[in-house]
Formats: sequence, structure tokens, C-alpha cells
Amino acid sequence: MPGRHGQGPRDNADTATKGEERNYTVRAVERVCSILNLLQESVEGVSLIDVAQETELPKSSAFRYLWTLEAHRYVERDAGTGLYRLGLGFVGMQSRHLEVLRERARPWLEKIRDEFGETVNLAILDGDHIVYLDVVESKHRVRFASARGFREPLYATAMGHAIASRLPEERIRELLPLSATGYEIAPDSYLTGIGDIQRLGYAISDDGDGRCVAAPLTGTRLPVALGISAPAARFSRTDADKAAIRLLEVTKEITVNPIPEQRSSPQS
Repeated sequence: MPGRHGQGPRDNADTATKGEERNYTVRAVERVCSILNLLQESVEGVSLIDVAQETELPKSSAFRYLWTLEAHRYVERDAGTGLYRLGLGFVGMQSRHLEVLRERARPWLEKIRDEFGETVNLAILDGDHIVYLDVVESKHRVRFASARGFREPLYATAMGHAIASRLPEERIRELLPLSATGYEIAPDSYLTGIGDIQRLGYAISDDGDGRCVAAPLTGTRLPVALGISAPAARFSRTDADKAAIRLLEVTKEITVNPIPEQRSSPQS
């Protein structure tokens, strides 16, 4: 007779032939995953024909999958272009994941701010922009700081460069605009710079008045980076290089270990 806690079914599985290969995948679920992965990798959206071709489904079947996912808000269709994108059904789950990350990172941001005296930022990739998830401002009267939720183009900041350094080359090429602020962005030149960042592990940007150093978070699959920004007159390139070493240490810890609490000794 089967034992308690479901031992019967487990015993039956254990007595199966050792050479037997099991495949517990469900074909329909695999197809849904393939569709969602395809949409996730696209910036502009994906056409019905592309979905059918990439998943090797008949066009009518691909449409039914997309229609069902759209009905549950996991996929949305642009009425103007007819292209499909990931829908709002994922927002609640992703928002909670990001909130957990922000809560875990906040003490580290405050600690780095206190160590270097400058503003510390946490940002994530959203389309072809970065969005600031959290900002811990410098206590100096003159400081560089962005507001939580503020968006900047991926190509324009050290935070964006750091995030891009963890993306595949084809993904980066998709995200680069044909032109911005009046000048052309040369993908090959940009990718060469990203290659340098990949070797160093961090990015530094100078815009004359300000300087920023940033490093990607390596303990998560999310496209997230941590950075320090400050007036260039107070935050030299040497300071930025030193800060980068500290950022590399923290980004490895931030999603793994919470910052150790500093507790006072119990009073007698």
C-alpha cells in the first residue's frame, strides 16, 4: 500500500527502468513559452506572421494562442500596427519583484552614499530607456540627483551603458535609435565602447559638469544597474575609478545578502 505523504507514487517512479527517459513537457505550454520569449525579445512588437514562423505554428493556431493570451492580458495588440507585445498581465508580478529588489538594495544605496558622500541610483531598462527605481541623494547642497521614476535614453548615461553591457549585441542594436539629439549614433562605435565596459565591469560617463560611474547587478537576470553621480569638480576621474571598485563589490552582494544590521550592544 502507498505510504504516507505520497510515498507510493515516488516509489513507483524510483523502480522505473534506469535507462528510461522521461519527458513531462506539455506541447501547448512550450508553445506559449516560445511566444512569450519571442515577444520579450522584441522592442517594436511582433507580427502574427513572425510568431507563426518562429514557433513553426500554422497562422491560424498562432492567432488562437495570441488571442487567448490577449484575453488574459498577457499579450496586447497594437490596433494601429497589428503588432503584438507583452501585456499588462505581467506588470503586477514584475512590480512586486522590483519592489523586493528595491527594498533589498536600499540599505546598500544609503551605505554607499555615506561612504562617498554622493548620490546613488538604482535603475532598470524599460524599452530603450532606463528608469530610476530608487535614488538616495547626496547630503551636499550642490548635488546631482534624478527623481524616482525618471527616464533617460539607454545610450545617454553610464547607468544605461552598464545595463547594455549585459545585453546581447543584436538586442543593443535594436535599442539604439537612428538619431538622437541631432546626431547619428554609430552602432559599431557604441558596441566597441560597450566591449570596454564588459572588460572593466563598470562604466564612467563625463558630461563636463557631472560625472557618473555605474555597474550592472550581476546577481539578478533583471537589466539593472547601480551608479554614483556627482559634480565633476568634486568627483574626479580617480574618485570614480575608486568608487567603481566598491560598486563591483556591492553589485555582487545586493541580490544575495541583505546588508548586515548594526546592532548596539545590550545594556547591562
